[in-house]
Amino acid sequence: MRVQQPIAPLPATLPPDSAGWWRGAGAALRAGDAALADALLRVSRPVYVLGLGEPAGEGHPPRGNGLAVAQEGRVWLDDEADEPSARESAEAAGGLRTLPLRAWAPMLSPGHLGDAAFRSAHNVRFAYVVGEMANGIASVEMVRAAGRAGMIGFFGAAGLTVAEIESAVDRLERELDARPFGFNLIHSPSEPALEAATVDLYLRRRVRRVSASAFLDLTLPLVRYRVHGLSERPDGAIAAQNHLFAKVSRVELARKFLSPPPGEMLAELVRRGEVTPAQARMAATLPLAEDLTAEADSGGHTDNRPLVALLPTMLAVRDELQARFSYVTAPRIGAAGGIGTPHAAAAALAMGAAYVMTGSINQSCREAGTSELVRRMLAAAQQADVVMAPAADMFEMGVKVQVLKRGTLFAMRARRLYELYRQYNSLEELPPDVRASLERECFRGSLDDAWRQTCAYFEQRDASQIRRAEQDAHYRMALVFRAYLGQTSGWAQRGEASRQVDFQVWCGPAMGAFNEWVRGSWLERPENRDVVSVGLNILFGAAVLTRANWLRLQGVPLPPEAERFSPLRLDEIRTLLAEAR
Repeated sequence: MRVQQPIAPLPATLPPDSAGWWRGAGAALRAGDAALADALLRVSRPVYVLGLGEPAGEGHPPRGNGLAVAQEGRVWLDDEADEPSARESAEAAGGLRTLPLRAWAPMLSPGHLGDAAFRSAHNVRFAYVVGEMANGIASVEMVRAAGRAGMIGFFGAAGLTVAEIESAVDRLERELDARPFGFNLIHSPSEPALEAATVDLYLRRRVRRVSASAFLDLTLPLVRYRVHGLSERPDGAIAAQNHLFAKVSRVELARKFLSPPPGEMLAELVRRGEVTPAQARMAATLPLAEDLTAEADSGGHTDNRPLVALLPTMLAVRDELQARFSYVTAPRIGAAGGIGTPHAAAAALAMGAAYVMTGSINQSCREAGTSELVRRMLAAAQQADVVMAPAADMFEMGVKVQVLKRGTLFAMRARRLYELYRQYNSLEELPPDVRASLERECFRGSLDDAWRQTCAYFEQRDASQIRRAEQDAHYRMALVFRAYLGQTSGWAQRGEASRQVDFQVWCGPAMGAFNEWVRGSWLERPENRDVVSVGLNILFGAAVLTRANWLRLQGVPLPPEAERFSPLRLDEIRTLLAEAR
């Protein structure tokens, strides 16, 4: 019969740099920098950092001033330094050690990052959003892959016709079943009828999540989407069918999205019969957007704001308006722009982001609705290889988008067109040498032919644009120049090599940061990139780095390998997540 050895009591004096005591089997101890890095990687298990000083307890640990790591055993904090219970003593086998607990980090899986209320509200496993890159670059395949992996993706509806958007709705409803997905609604000040028709489609097809982007102000279709279908439950709570995300970078616009819809807009919608008086009253108690994405320095439409300044500002605005309106559910603030590495995601989440949204980096993934040529160009980009250029959809207003600079002359040519538009009142006023240069370099044909092609396009999309241009020569000039800007993104998506110098590829500095992070790993090659591998590596790495930071804040010196995270393959991540806790 084996006799259990009694466990020695905990030492009377706790070392000054320790938080408590750890007791466990000696075999559970590991020492060295590699052991600490490996322990941080095993995010489903806690990390205990232990002092290896004078011997304590039955097992006599090694002497010295180093540290050891364990992921098993029991701990007692300083203010709970009672001896183990009789049951624990009876069950313990010989060879146990008692060591000072220098620091510890609890388990932290990627599914615990961000706001639990966000994950619950959208029925997702991860607080990770695949953003809506326009023209279907955020494709059906990309949104489907994100949804099946427990993320949420938004289809890039901007720039597409209503028929093309509805086709994407058909596919995603069929292929994702009840899994969540969303669609983009972009502000269209030059085509308000298209914006209204897109909302009509979303309401008719019951698209329950819409991400509003590039809005300069609120519009009736936007408010109509949010308010449509509001109802009151038997307990008096308000049920909202349609969930609005808002992607913004300006405080004045954030205030509008985080406030209830304007009363005058609600009154107009009631007058039109598009919402009921009861729905208008209910809307006055809800924020227009329950999820607001603070969009920092991103690809496409951006104000180039730094995330470390923008996100805290948006959180403060949210808190101010929540205190004023006392919403039942406080709006959540997410982060986008510059999210291309685990460090960036960990920083955004540490600042209080409810979720993170990625955009530029997803364009280099296999599911992106773009060409192999563009994917290779993006995979070669560095952080400084981006530049601002005039936007096709808001050309006359001087609005700009951020695009890839390396390998294309688009930004330079687009800026020249905008300067000419500001300088001259019509195509006919252009000096002959300037006109010839544009026809040779940008349009590769006469400006007269370019106008005829523009007319053919708008005859199918919005004939009123042609009628307006026939009465306004300056507007006709704008339409022709916008036609070039609009085609450049299509040439890029189709990979027309003869037009590579004109490619418009929306891209932010996150792309270069991502490429630097994955250099030398299996994700370096664009053909290996898929949206789920990229997203899970960013989240898993953020969990690892967050735990490392917890130890750093407790005074643990971290070796370089513990402060890095290199991309893992999906099967490796899943194995680590499945480890027994």
